[in-house]
Amino acid sequence: MTKELKEKAIDIKGKQYVLVSDRVLFFNGEYPKGMIQTKLISYEGKKIVMEARVTPDVSIADRYFTGWSQEVEGVGMVNSTSALENAETSAVGRALAMMGIGVIDSIASVDEITKATNRASVGVSPSTTTQAHIGANHCPKCNAVMKVSKVGKSYCSALCWKTTGTTTEPTVTSEQPTNNDIKREDVPF
Repeated sequence: MTKELKEKAIDIKGKQYVLVSDRVLFFNGEYPKGMIQTKLISYEGKKIVMEARVTPDVSIADRYFTGWSQEVEGVGMVNSTSALENAETSAVGRALAMMGIGVIDSIASVDEITKATNRASVGVSPSTTTQAHIGANHCPKCNAVMKVSKVGKSYCSALCWKTTGTTTEPTVTSEQPTNNDIKREDVPF
């Protein structure tokens, strides 16, 4: 990362963080042939899912970086009035971070850090609120990324608990559903 961006970093919960606005300005200055695109993936009930794609050079269209964000309308101060905008900004920040722009201590956005802290302070599991499916939760058995079912339970994306070939049931934790909780066709991903 450049010295210019490191100097703009702020401290949040003991971690250095570069604001998304600074990352966007840096990207636009350093990558004049680049492009940032956002797409609303879903807006069901109060849950919003956004995708952002950052392409450093549009002449090399198959080289891009993706960021995802999920917000729940009305949850938290910002999302009570601007959930869609917050989801878009978070997705862009993650895509730029995946490209390496603004990463100092973590790829996690300021909103993710705040949400995780708030969840922990009230004892709420991430699987019952917003999905932290990008690199945060991994299956203890096979290390695949954990996903969240439509009923709000985390499960192994590789479905290793169904395909291990063992005759005994897998160990079920609060983060892993039982065979009766989820069917492959119920998975929204």
